[in-house]
Amino acid sequence: MNLTSLLGLDSLVERCRLNLTEAAMAAEDRVDLAHLEWRQHKQSLQTLTVLAIVLGALTVVVLMVLTLAVLVQFWDGEHRTLVAWLLAGGWVVIWALGLWRLMAAVKQLSSPFRLTRHELKSDWKALKEKI
Repeated sequence: MNLTSLLGLDSLVERCRLNLTEAAMAAEDRVDLAHLEWRQHKQSLQTLTVLAIVLGALTVVVLMVLTLAVLVQFWDGEHRTLVAWLLAGGWVVIWALGLWRLMAAVKQLSSPFRLTRHELKSDWKALKEKI
């Protein structure tokens, strides 16, 4: 005869074993989810970096050519100083808008693993309710 059978602990041991198995499967699922989110986040960061470098280089070239074209157009006129200052002010405004958009993109990327954190929070609540 088994001592746990005599004391009536078979059902308790079986429940503990089932709970541990379920907890191990849940932990494995959460790790898989975190791994998938990390891969997705890393790919987004790589894409953002490449696009920022390419767009930055193209922007410099386009802005230089455009600025030179406008200055050449107004070079012989009496308003060339005004045009130069208006161009400089316009580029500052465009730069500020670009900076604002970049900060919005960085803020969006600053909360990675949102789904994993949500799942872990709901798991923690469920565990606290069982206890």
